[in-house]
Amino acid sequence: MKSFKYIALTAAISGALALTACGPQNSGTESEGKGTSTEQAEKQFEGAVNIDGSSTVFPIMEAVAEEYNLVQPGMKVSVASSGTGGGFKAFIAGETDISDASRPIKDEEKAQLEEAGIAYTEFEIAKDGLSIVVNKENDWVDSLTIDELKKMWLEDGTVKKWSDIREGWPEEEIKFYSPGTDSGTFDYFDEVILEEKPLVEKATLSEDDNVLVQGVTGDKNAIGYFGYAYYSENKDKLKVVPVDGGNGPVEPTNETVESGEYSPLSRPLYIYVKNESVKKEEIYDFVKFTLENAGELSEDVGYVKLPSYDDQLSTLEGLK
Repeated sequence: MKSFKYIALTAAISGALALTACGPQNSGTESEGKGTSTEQAEKQFEGAVNIDGSSTVFPIMEAVAEEYNLVQPGMKVSVASSGTGGGFKAFIAGETDISDASRPIKDEEKAQLEEAGIAYTEFEIAKDGLSIVVNKENDWVDSLTIDELKKMWLEDGTVKKWSDIREGWPEEEIKFYSPGTDSGTFDYFDEVILEEKPLVEKATLSEDDNVLVQGVTGDKNAIGYFGYAYYSENKDKLKVVPVDGGNGPVEPTNETVESGEYSPLSRPLYIYVKNESVKKEEIYDFVKFTLENAGELSEDVGYVKLPSYDDQLSTLEGLK
């Protein structure tokens, strides 16, 4: 089981990084069990679970789907990655059972779900450190303050050069790579760094984090940001930038994210579950499996587990 899990998880994170680079942004991957396992549950289910949403949460849920099909080969788990906003649109339209999100649900999304008569429950499943990255050949940036990030990423009508951010840095134009506007990562950065002011217009935006990785690795003057797992998977290609939130520069790691030291760019990751779907025994079983295994699997793919999942499991039991 352990050796298979390692292979499955490696495939899951690699598939997540390449997903939208190889096809449409909102296309999904489908995990279907084809065999049996010595750890099969006593009761076997047949059915389907449809999931869409955050590209940041995608590696976790893809890994969950792979593991779940070892014990429930009769279940078909479809995991798509159209961004947090795109996931909520599908959730509101009644197309999915679970919506992955790298930010809390917005008031307007809550209102639309209420209008559609869809009751839901929020579950936190892991923590992430939104990572600022530059090209490996960038030998001048050793850290950035929150004020420098604002100065860099806010649109002010000028062409931004590195020398504009800190004296002594190159007089070269900065090339920006950002998640797209449907991304919860974009929303989080917009809130805590930009304070909901316009992002620099020359930024290349994409819902596919792999496109951002490729952009930064291909240009010495590039800078970008995305979830920690995507940096972790590409450490050999990228340089992470420690962020000074007021108490000195801090690099995102499992320890600094869990402790909150990596502030203000540490954030929770969520799944939103349709209450009506959970009344189906097979979907309840999948969500329970997710919460029971989210800690281990989130760390395996590069995120940070919660101290305990007991409260989430109790909440789920109350929905049954």
